[in-house]
Amino acid sequence: MQLLDVEEIEEEPPEECAQMHPPNLGFTEDHRWLSMAQKDRMASPVDVIVVGAGNRGETYSHFASLQPQRMRVIGVADPRKFAREKLQKQHRIADVNVFADWRGIVQREKFADAVFICTPDRQHKNPAVALAKKGYHILLEKPMAVTAEDCTEIVRTCIQNGVMLTVCHVLRYDPVIHKIKVLMDSGAIGDPVHIQHLEPVGFFHFAHSFVRGNWRNEAESSFALLAKSCHDIDLIHHWAGGRRCLKVSSFGSLSHFRKEKRPPGAADRCLDCPVEESCPYSARKIYLDRVKQGCVGWPVSVICSSSLPDIESVTEALKSGPYGRCVYQCDNDVCTNQVVNMEFEGGLTAAFSMVAFTEEICKRRTTIYGSKGELSCDGHEIRVFDFLTGRATKHTAETYAPGAFGMGGHGGADYQLVEAFISAVASGDASFIRSGPEETLLSHKLVFEAERSRLESKVVFCGTDQD
Repeated sequence: MQLLDVEEIEEEPPEECAQMHPPNLGFTEDHRWLSMAQKDRMASPVDVIVVGAGNRGETYSHFASLQPQRMRVIGVADPRKFAREKLQKQHRIADVNVFADWRGIVQREKFADAVFICTPDRQHKNPAVALAKKGYHILLEKPMAVTAEDCTEIVRTCIQNGVMLTVCHVLRYDPVIHKIKVLMDSGAIGDPVHIQHLEPVGFFHFAHSFVRGNWRNEAESSFALLAKSCHDIDLIHHWAGGRRCLKVSSFGSLSHFRKEKRPPGAADRCLDCPVEESCPYSARKIYLDRVKQGCVGWPVSVICSSSLPDIESVTEALKSGPYGRCVYQCDNDVCTNQVVNMEFEGGLTAAFSMVAFTEEICKRRTTIYGSKGELSCDGHEIRVFDFLTGRATKHTAETYAPGAFGMGGHGGADYQLVEAFISAVASGDASFIRSGPEETLLSHKLVFEAERSRLESKVVFCGTDQD
């Protein structure tokens, strides 16, 4: 099955995964108010071209609707007529700036300040390199690319051409998660000794995205640790605070979603299946029942590629499209569960677990053990226990994420990510960006080393290229 040249769904589902921190009417606590000189330089909005008008591209571009004085979407490239015309209508994009292929942008003289690259994983590298050479600043969906060599080329090209690169490690911009790093840097738990981090993917989210959907097959997308959990390895690397990872081991496999697990009498498609009612992964339950209840957001919104979702279009999609297939009869091959163990300089160790079969969806849990205290986070609230006083302190962090961004998952951090990128481009100050090229490249390389460990069944000693 051929993948569409567009990233169709969110990596984090909005309804189930949105971590709704109490909104305020300001910015995050560490927001740096701009100097008058910077404000003058930001007087004109940043002009953006969206490459890939799927769910991610549409979500990020919504910033322009909320902050038209700061950002304008003036171009779009997408091979799907419905998707590109939808975005064109939303932002009143001139016909001359609407493309079926991103290469049409490259053939033109530079006509915007930046591009949002929201294409599928395997289609990140070529547009990123070509558009960086044209001088566009780049907001790039994660993962950067599907090989370490391609990631390195993207970073090298951006640096050589003097353009800013923001990789969409959106969790870096979640105020609660960012607060963890602030507390660690303040010495709240002393020297960090061990990090435990869990990503519960969610049973039907995994079935949707990694069994039936775009990330089900490594040859057509990428391996699960890169596609789903490079967020998490990046956070661990970030919390390690500049310590180099010395060695890594990893174990994992594809469990349950295999042909031999198919229930007796099951049909190839859920709408034809006599045992569908007893299956928790039924496409009828995941999609059709939702749209009948009036829920047309994720995941229903992504299965109809050429129309808005309703009962008729969703039914047709389940009859003929990939999302109506039996989960035991798909061409999926990516891991459903994986663990990664890491040792960093100074004796710091870390353990990461990703598992598909969970009630909670993407609600990550973290515990960091230090020499003077213990920090734990459930995604909403941080608790720090001080060994000296024997007391626990709770911390929260507020954010401002209006409208669609507030329901877009990632604790409203999608908005914070775009705001940081637009601020960086408008002011020429790359320090707004928390997920820049060099550090992101290091954490991506760690993901590739972890997967090599899993495939080769050995401890991998990380190379000096992480220096």
